[in-house]
Amino acid sequence: MADAKVIPFDEDRPRRRVGAPRTVRAVPEPPEPVEPVAQAPARRGGDGGWDRRIAGGLAFLRRRITGEYEVDEFGYDKELTDQVLMSLMRPLFDKYFRVEVKGVENIPKDGGALIVANHSGTLPLDGLMLQVAVHDHHPAERHLRLLAADLVFMLPVVNELARKAGHTLACAEDAQRLLEAGELVGVMPEGFKGIGKPFGERYKLQRFGRGGFVSTALRAGTPIVPCSIVGAEEIYPMIGNAKTLARLLGVPYFPVTPTFPWLGPLGAVPLPTKWTIQFGEPIPTDGYAPEAAEDPMLMFNLTDQVREQIQHTLYKLLVQRRSVFF
Repeated sequence: MADAKVIPFDEDRPRRRVGAPRTVRAVPEPPEPVEPVAQAPARRGGDGGWDRRIAGGLAFLRRRITGEYEVDEFGYDKELTDQVLMSLMRPLFDKYFRVEVKGVENIPKDGGALIVANHSGTLPLDGLMLQVAVHDHHPAERHLRLLAADLVFMLPVVNELARKAGHTLACAEDAQRLLEAGELVGVMPEGFKGIGKPFGERYKLQRFGRGGFVSTALRAGTPIVPCSIVGAEEIYPMIGNAKTLARLLGVPYFPVTPTFPWLGPLGAVPLPTKWTIQFGEPIPTDGYAPEAAEDPMLMFNLTDQVREQIQHTLYKLLVQRRSVFF
């Protein structure tokens, strides 16, 4: 139908001889327009879209089986992260938590930078969503290398996946090497104090440690980008902590929420809250002398500056928020 020629009605009408009786003909209805949606599958098959996807998937599996893929010295597997891990996290980011990202232009287009964010939510889903936010919303599709706690690398399966996704141990040496290599590094200084705090203390920042992340940024001469995350606090409202059970399991806390452990595995499903991730203006560190990293007063002041900026932005976002879920 798309190739048929539509002949105008005037050309289709027979010529009338002079004096001949005029005949009346019904005007034919114009042909129905071809819906582009109906042709979409044909076009997709025609231009080889599905073929390319299948071929790419088979090639990916072949490289996995034969071991023809690369990982860096920290175990980061870029291909696996882009094609598999990001694809698994993206529906959670886009459809479930409906994350709104602001201020992504404050992240440098290239070169090293340290992104410092608040930490919450009982389980560290905020770190994963932060990774997706940076990769999918930054014009350069940059990858965020998160600094994770020791416990992450002690858990089976989780340890391997964390390494593949670009996470590394939260130590100054690894962080500095990544920053000097021009990578984006993410850190959540509250640690378990932030992620395991009770629901009554939501959005109240805990201590930021002794400012080790500031010292690392000063040594590398990279900017610090404060980041505020709203929405993660409510995914697992922690109303209690079974400390005895936590000690037996060797974990920092054992959360008790309105649904866990009462509903069993269903209690582990996070609530579908509406998230906002906002990146603040970067704080430069390249203007300081190399020995500035050893100045405790400077580290304290910069740490406090970052913390106050994150806390102020959290309060601002909470005031603007219409609802926890919408």
